[in-house]
Amino acid sequence: MNKNKLLLGGHVSISGGLHKAFKEGESIHCTAIQIFTKSNRQWHAKPISSEDAELFKNTLKNSTIKSVIAHASYLINIASLDDDTSVKSRDALKDELERCDQLGIKYLVLHPGTRGVAEQKDSLKRVADNINEIYANNKIQTIVLLEIMAGQGTSVASRFEQLAEIYSHIKFKDKVGICFDTCHAFAAGYDFRTKETYENMWQDFDKILGIDLLKVIHVNDSKKDLGCKVDRHEFLGKGKIGETAFKLLFNDARFINVIKILEVPIETIQDYVPQFKLVLSLLSEKNLEPIKDTPLAILTK
Repeated sequence: MNKNKLLLGGHVSISGGLHKAFKEGESIHCTAIQIFTKSNRQWHAKPISSEDAELFKNTLKNSTIKSVIAHASYLINIASLDDDTSVKSRDALKDELERCDQLGIKYLVLHPGTRGVAEQKDSLKRVADNINEIYANNKIQTIVLLEIMAGQGTSVASRFEQLAEIYSHIKFKDKVGICFDTCHAFAAGYDFRTKETYENMWQDFDKILGIDLLKVIHVNDSKKDLGCKVDRHEFLGKGKIGETAFKLLFNDARFINVIKILEVPIETIQDYVPQFKLVLSLLSEKNLEPIKDTPLAILTK
């Protein structure tokens, strides 16, 4: 029996209650979803009640969605060497990890942050130090995933080597992984549009970081050119990356069971559906077979 599974979805709303995210995800046939556990534009949020946490976990148990991940607030900047910003960001990250823990969410995706006028190596070390302090002083099971960035402005972690530098300073290795964003990586200068460049990139990733650290992939095309260092997501097949790269990615045996979340510029939730259909059209017969018993199957008809 083929145990491969396609965990595919989009970022969905928690409007009306955290558990409502599952209904929204089910409406577009997701097998995985990504959420914010609070407003991504505010530092603080009302605590999650035990009743709401149980409702969320019970809804997941009864849902056709098999995996849920969370994304941290964009306000968080644990790379900052400004002490006030660093402490405020660390406290906010701790709170978000605890919220995920309460909900039983395994992964929290995090933008590492920006360095301002600081040296790159100092900011990378600050990212690790803040993460180490959180896990050293709190019993948190949720794993933080450092997302590769486009290199826009003074953002850190746009190169595999920079992510590896952070990871080298992490004391709690089992609590940190990587989220690969296709748009960000392309904008940062990684070309994976042909079979040769695709294989070369992943060989570098494996050599520098290790494939096992990859836990989530954000699947997005790019409005801007290779190496532009500008973070502008586009619908799959409509940008500068193109369909070949995504065909290689979705049929790569190493990543079949890795959670894949689309972060394309939708206007309504239903805008995801044509994108899911495109993904399914790129799958080989072998990789299409396992989805026959999942909600995605209806999109192949």
